Amino acid sequence: MTQHDNDPAWPDHKPTALLVLADGTVLEGFGLGAEGHAVGEVCFNTAMTGYEEILTDPSYAGQLITFTFPHIGNVGTNEEDIETVNMAATPGARGVILRTAITAPSNYRATKHLDAWLKARGIIGLSGIDTRALTALIRSKGMPNAVIAHAKNGEFDLHGLKEEAREWPGLEGMDLVPMVTSAQRFTWDETPWLWDKGFGRQDKAEFNVVAIDYGIKRNILRLLAGVGCKVTVVPATTSSEDILAMKPDGVFLSNGPGDPAATGKYAVPVIRDVIKSGTPTFGICLGHQMLGLAVGAKTKKMHQGHHGANHPVKDETTGKVEITSMNHGFAVDETTLPKGATQTHISLFDGSNCGIQLDGKPVFSVQYHPEASPGPRDSHYLFQRFADLMRQKKSA
Repeated sequence: MTQHDNDPAWPDHKPTALLVLADGTVLEGFGLGAEGHAVGEVCFNTAMTGYEEILTDPSYAGQLITFTFPHIGNVGTNEEDIETVNMAATPGARGVILRTAITAPSNYRATKHLDAWLKARGIIGLSGIDTRALTALIRSKGMPNAVIAHAKNGEFDLHGLKEEAREWPGLEGMDLVPMVTSAQRFTWDETPWLWDKGFGRQDKAEFNVVAIDYGIKRNILRLLAGVGCKVTVVPATTSSEDILAMKPDGVFLSNGPGDPAATGKYAVPVIRDVIKSGTPTFGICLGHQMLGLAVGAKTKKMHQGHHGANHPVKDETTGKVEITSMNHGFAVDETTLPKGATQTHISLFDGSNCGIQLDGKPVFSVQYHPEASPGPRDSHYLFQRFADLMRQKKSA
């Protein structure tokens, strides 16, 4: 059978989206979500669900996410699972790469098709490429810089896209926190979601907690409120004097994007002052990395990073193994931890550092995301650990 150019029985499979890697490799696919183009670092995420939370996690600023699970979008999207504090804001992943086209949503909580949701949030998407091959490339060569582009007419300035991908400097040395931190101080009292009830309100706070916002997620704030915290969120550049003047029972160091060493130039001195004050302190992800920098350790760029909802981590203080969610491309170099900083958690995938605590001080942090629930709630105990430290400090 011969294909005829004008035969309507033959569909037009002209590519409408491209992923252009910094080395010049071009992967063709079919566009979804917003039109346009965006540059970032390509990482892979192994989660099968939670894609809405992942795509709105401010820690993914500057990155393009390829999902290793082929069927993303099946449960649709809703207004409750967005992780950015400002619901109208769009910090998070710059693009999404899928194996298959998005099917119609099938979930009682769904209010919008993923494709329409991506359009509304300005996120560029691409489907129809071999995501397993792309993942294998990342595993062997590391996370590449790339441009993702979507045009319905299938017309692209390929030379310009290649040049943009090649010239983008990458995340190392890049401070992305100013893109995602809150512009002003605000308070938080929403508690975690309960089946058939939704979110609650914290009306009997036991603790006054200041959360430094490097790109904080909504569910972290909910879990802090859930263990009795009245939370005041402050911008990333808030001084230690202003923080300590609020007389907090505890200080929380949030997650966030970019290179911790770059953000640490202004954040580390503040963290050091907080530690010196004796205030109980808890850090997650970027907050963990900068706590490490504050006590004298170093951070390093990872080869492929940790991104997914199936990462086993051992708590060396209890001997228990928990299944965790992770999202980080930098890590604390455990070989540089100084005396007085004890490693508390390690990844069972590669042995990398996943937690520290300071000897004799109410200060600890973890690399992973305990507010996510892949285990399903293996790591929620860390919020109670923080509350216990504050309670002990208040009663001393």
